Parts: sequence; C-alpha cells; structure tokens
Amino acid sequence: MNLTAEERVTGSANWDMTRRDFMIGTAAAGAVTASGLGAFYFGYKSVENPVRVGVIGTGDEGGVLMSNISPDYLQVVAIADIRPYNVWRAFHGDQTNADTLAARQGLISRYGWSNEDEARKNVKVYTQGYQDLLNDPNVEMVIIALPLHLHAPVAIEAMAKGKHVLTEKLMAHNIGDCKKMAAAAKEHGKLLAVGHQRHYSVLYDDAVASIRADVLGKIHHIRAQWHRVKDTWSPPLHDRLALDLAKQQDKLATLKPGAEYDDVHKKIRILTEQVKDTNENVQPEKNGYQAMEFHGRNRSALEELIRWRLWNRTGGGLMAELGSHQLDASSIFVSAAHPKGADGKSQKVKPLTVSATGGVHLYDKTQRECEDHVYCTYEFPAPGDDPDKKIVVTYSSINGNGFGNYGEVVMGDKGTLVLDRESEVLLFPNGGAPARPAAAPTVAKVETKAAGAPAADSYESGGGGPGAKKSGSSRGYTEEMEHFAYCLRNNLTIDDLRCNPKVAMADAIIALTTNIALRQNKRVEFKPEWFDLDNPATPEADLKA
Repeated sequence: MNLTAEERVTGSANWDMTRRDFMIGTAAAGAVTASGLGAFYFGYKSVENPVRVGVIGTGDEGGVLMSNISPDYLQVVAIADIRPYNVWRAFHGDQTNADTLAARQGLISRYGWSNEDEARKNVKVYTQGYQDLLNDPNVEMVIIALPLHLHAPVAIEAMAKGKHVLTEKLMAHNIGDCKKMAAAAKEHGKLLAVGHQRHYSVLYDDAVASIRADVLGKIHHIRAQWHRVKDTWSPPLHDRLALDLAKQQDKLATLKPGAEYDDVHKKIRILTEQVKDTNENVQPEKNGYQAMEFHGRNRSALEELIRWRLWNRTGGGLMAELGSHQLDASSIFVSAAHPKGADGKSQKVKPLTVSATGGVHLYDKTQRECEDHVYCTYEFPAPGDDPDKKIVVTYSSINGNGFGNYGEVVMGDKGTLVLDRESEVLLFPNGGAPARPAAAPTVAKVETKAAGAPAADSYESGGGGPGAKKSGSSRGYTEEMEHFAYCLRNNLTIDDLRCNPKVAMADAIIALTTNIALRQNKRVEFKPEWFDLDNPATPEADLKA
C-alpha cells in the first residue's frame, strides 16, 4: 500500500509491516545488502544497466564514496588523481588501520576483483589531470571528490562534455559558482547533485517522520555539534614520510619473522606508496596549486595540495567540511516542522540570521588559515504567521576536545530527539525517562541512555574510530548514489534528486555566510535573493567577503 510516513510510523492496522518492524527485523537478521535500504525507504528501484561512472579525486572522501557504491547501480570505469598514493588506495583501500579500511575498502574489494591487474582491466587510470577522463566516451557520469575550490570548474566542464555530475559537498567555493553550476546543468540538460548524504539517511528520514507525526510537539530549539579530539587535516609531508620510512626499514632489519615483522612490513608498504606523492610525477603547480608565504613561512604547492582543507583559497574550513552537514540536518528538521507545500513536499526553510565567533584558538596559526574553533547561532522562522516566533539553532565545531562527539539534539515541547554520530537515536519524553522513539529510527541500534552518559571518540566524515558503528547502519552514501543512477536511467529530472542544486546551494549559503559572519565579527541577515538560482545576488558580493 502507498502509505504516508506518518501512517507507517503509527503502524496502520491495514499495513502488517511498519518501517520499524522492517528495520529491526533486517538488523536482527543481518540482511543489510550492498545495495542498501534506499529502495524501500526512498521509492526507487534497481536499474537494468549500471551507470558507467568516473571518479575524479580518490582521496579520503573519494575513497568513502567508492566503498559505498552498489555495483548493481554504478560501474566504476575510470578514476583520475594526480597523487600515486590516492590511486593505490582507490584499488587497495586505506590500510592505515582496521577502521580506515572499513571506511575505504577499495575497488578490488568492492567489485570482487582478484588483484590490481584485474582491476585495471576494468578501470582506466588517469594521473595527469581530470580532462582525459572527461574526454572518455565510456564515462556517463562523474563523481567529483576534489578540493572545494575545484568543484565548480570541474563540474561545469564535465557537464559541457556531456557528463552527469555528483559532486561532494560543499557545492562550490562561493555562491556565484553555485549559480553557474546550476545554470550549466540547465543549459546542457544534465543531472547535478551534491553529496549532503543526510538527505538519503534512513535515520534522518525517520527523525523527520517523528517530527511530522508530532512526537516531539512544537520544535523550538536545535543544538548541533561536531567535536573532535585532534585535528586530522594536517597529514605528514614528504620530509616526515621519508624519515618514518627509513626508521621502519631500519627496524625491519632487526626483526625475525612473526607478527611484529608483518606489522612493520605493512607500515613500510603504506609509507612507500605515500612517499611516491613527493616524487617528480606529482606536479601540483601544473594542476593549479600554489606556493606562497604565510605568516613568514614558505608554504609549498605540494602542501596546499595535501593540506588543502587548511587554506581559504582551496577550502572552506570547519563550516564547509563539517558544519554544512549539520546545518543541512538542522534545516531538514526545521522544514519538517513547517507545513508541506502545495505539491505535498517539504519546502526548504531558510535561516533568517546568523551570528558566529571563532578562530585559531589551539593550533599554530602559522600552519593554517581555517579556524579550529567555531561557534554559531541561527534564527529560523517558526511555523505560523507570527514573525517573532523563532526556532533557534546553535552549533559548535571544535578541535582539541572530543567530549560529546557529534550529532544533533532536536527539542520540542513534548520531547527531545537525540541523533548521535549518524548511528543511533534516542527519545527523551518531556519530563519522563528516555524511551524508544515512536518513529523507530533505523537499522542501527536504538538505545536509551541516562543524561550525561559518556560518548565515544569522534571521527571525521567517512573516517573510522572507536565510536563508529558500522554494522547494519547506513549513512546515506549508498542511497544517494543509487538514487542518482535510478534517476539517470529513468530519465527523471534534476528536481527529483533530493539534494539538487537549489537544495545544495542553500546549504552552501548557510556555511559560507557563517564564515563571513565569523571573520567580520558581525550578525548577518540572510537575503531571499541569495537563494534564488536565477538571481545574481550573492552573500560574498553583498557583504564584500
């Protein structure tokens, strides 16, 4: 039967298996498949002919996306990356430790190939740049997982070459580029989506159902955070890598065969691949990266390539990399609290104001431009006609103390919903003991906790760590790619994508305007024309960022 989310949540007597029953039963049976749960939740079907995809950028996020691809929906036929280590990881996975390998298992494992030689018979490798991949007639669609400043130029060029595009978040480095990307998709008739995967998360979908079913009552406040124990955006450069490799080689010479010998041998293999990034084959300057002086220290183009998240020219800081996910989630929850539009769909509710503060409070300011601590307050309109009624969202993203890990807390006048690390959800009824949510959130474990219970260590998007719950849970990566393939194969429109340019640009506006508010130390009012794809107005121009 075609039931609404609310009818499924309440367990209609005419429907003998609710989403709750399905998810709990599937988890108990261990029946989560490589194709994920999107078809059940989001209404798409399998495709007869997998979409032939090229992946541009096979580093951290590219590795996560490749490890979540469903071979029944997408066939990786090409990859492009100028770093030899990233190409190696694309095939073999991130073997740093068990958690990173679980997050980035590599194409050999994902497609069941026996070795790299067999994999390369199926996947073309482009190491001199992405242009050759775009000229490959076998590639129908590209996944772009490059540094932020390259999203727009590569996506626009790809669509002009006839490729459909799924790009990692943020949509672009500035809002003017977001609007150019949307215009290019319209001009060339191509699908364009952005990887804010919470739009395809089963957990978040059920949280939305809980809000619409009035489980929490009137939403009045959302608190979100992403707290990390240490900064993970400064991977070692060549001098450190070469030194570590020499030490491990010296150590290996003193060992006899055994477990420790095998462990050191594995480290040498990984370090050897990493050191290849620093040889003459990697030419960052020819691919647009720049050397420059920063706080009296010379920074090489190679450093900008490897540590691109730390620099404003190439990245967008904590708000682009982490905050955009959680403000996206917060806006999803605020939108769910508002009435649906005339088309029966939720309308993206936009923020009214933002105030922010932060800076480089803990780490060496000569080593980075982006902040290591950010604190923000947003006002969203509350449902109804009273302009004085607001839903306030607070957000903090910090390095140095991971207490609380990451997640969102949605507060209503009947109860509070806690979404923890994209892996579990808890409901605290107003004035009562914690209970299982009425919406029965996910295939992941649903727990109750006493207030103040400690959380495990946090981890980055796509990364691993002691707090990561991978068994039976989906973070939306698989579903977003499956649905893209389904839309492409069934000739659906760009509006059918859950994170299409209009939605994704709104998320970019929130993140990038927050950076302006933070760096100008001012309260900013969001302008409606910024959110209009056809209006040239942008926050960067209006606020002279």
